Amino acid sequence: MITFFIGLAILVVGGFLYSKLCVKIFGPDDRKTPCYTKGDGVDYVPMPMWKNSLINLLNIAGTGPILGPIQGILFGPIAFITIPLGNVLAGAMHDYFCGMICLRDGGTQMPKMIQRYGNKKVYGFYQVFISFLLLLVGAVFIYTPGDLAATQIFGFDGKATSISTWVIYGVIFLYYLVATVFPIDTIIGKVYPIFGLVLLFSAVGVFIGMFVKGYPLIELWDVWNAPQAYQVINGVKEQFSYADYFSANKFIPIFFITVACGLLSGFHSTQTAIISRTMKSEREGRTTFYGMMIVEGFIAMVWAAAAMGIYNLGIQEVNPSLATATVGIICKDLLGPVGGAIAIIGIIVLPITSGDTALRSLRLSISESMNIDQSTNKKRLTLASILFVIVAGILIWAKSNPSGFNVLWRYFAWSNQTLALFAFMAVIIWMFENGKGKWAWMPLVPGAFYCFQTFSFILNAKIGLNLSWSIAYPIAAVLTVAYTVSLLVWGKKRGAQAALR
Repeated sequence: MITFFIGLAILVVGGFLYSKLCVKIFGPDDRKTPCYTKGDGVDYVPMPMWKNSLINLLNIAGTGPILGPIQGILFGPIAFITIPLGNVLAGAMHDYFCGMICLRDGGTQMPKMIQRYGNKKVYGFYQVFISFLLLLVGAVFIYTPGDLAATQIFGFDGKATSISTWVIYGVIFLYYLVATVFPIDTIIGKVYPIFGLVLLFSAVGVFIGMFVKGYPLIELWDVWNAPQAYQVINGVKEQFSYADYFSANKFIPIFFITVACGLLSGFHSTQTAIISRTMKSEREGRTTFYGMMIVEGFIAMVWAAAAMGIYNLGIQEVNPSLATATVGIICKDLLGPVGGAIAIIGIIVLPITSGDTALRSLRLSISESMNIDQSTNKKRLTLASILFVIVAGILIWAKSNPSGFNVLWRYFAWSNQTLALFAFMAVIIWMFENGKGKWAWMPLVPGAFYCFQTFSFILNAKIGLNLSWSIAYPIAAVLTVAYTVSLLVWGKKRGAQAALR
């Protein structure tokens, strides 16, 4: 477990140090925050830091930091290093600056932030793209918790032809509608702290359980094989090799598209923007934004390790498509029937608490961008209902089509990471405009890195252009250079213009 603990050390120590640098660069002060200057009792509501932090953690931690790492660990123990490094240098930094810039700019949502630090063309494209992503998030985070509840809690089959499946989906839908429409402290502010405790119980319980049970993990310097790890190919049971999987499945970009939450997730920027409207002080940002992403990184590390443990013991077949079933096996093996059931409930809560705020964020973004009055429950319900009809259509298609969820998840994963490119762009321009251009490398480096990941993936993927890797890689490299150079030129120009004002 040495590699695993090295990764945890990078996460904790690196997060502590790099977050201090981020705070120093941004420079939080004691000015009045939007919850006071724009208080409306609905979205702009002052809440204590501990509550904002838990809400933000639950908002960003969907099934991503569980299902993603369970699939990502198939690439081997390198995941124990790449997850914390990416978290500290990219993901948590991304969350902090997005949240803080939205906070300082009056609690704006991300489309307004992109409009402020981009241009009309970028803003128009972003508004369409983020709406697409948030609709996918809403559908994915009804599908996955609904199926987990049906199969792991109630013992149903979870099939599209079963009435029980749609009843469970309907209950989640109803909760989403209530949480999307009513004031943030009426539903979200009340129940999220309870959900947070369940979430922490499941993560810490699995973490401790791995040591009690003695789950075997492979070290980075070992041969990446486990004698008891197996996979089933054409009905035949064969030994699984992490090294072979790493070689055959293009670590770049597949790993970085597969593992989002816990490492880097563009979706998070839409959630930190919501919390920017309820924070009492800018000085809370380090804990609320950066710190909660570090906690999510811990959750991702724990589930990656637990998955490797049960694979290495031969308890579970190695199969990316069985990630949901793997969750249940881990919980029950490590925590027993009662503890396992509580942990599974916590995991079901994760996507639900991201799905509701995703749709809330979509409502806020559209209403802010199109100047749609949202002052009454009726007006909020009208806009939300239109969005829910679209989500319902996506969900029905995904559940009814045999390959529907796989397609839905791939588009969700890719668009999630692509969204971060817009956020990095805005942070870079903000830095240049505020005399902090020398620090622009902080968002520029991960922005360029993920530019290559997202473009190479979609150029090669069957859901994209289906080009060979020999073509996809060079094109992605050219586009990455164009992204990097254009942002540097644009940023310096905007910085010079700001200096003259």
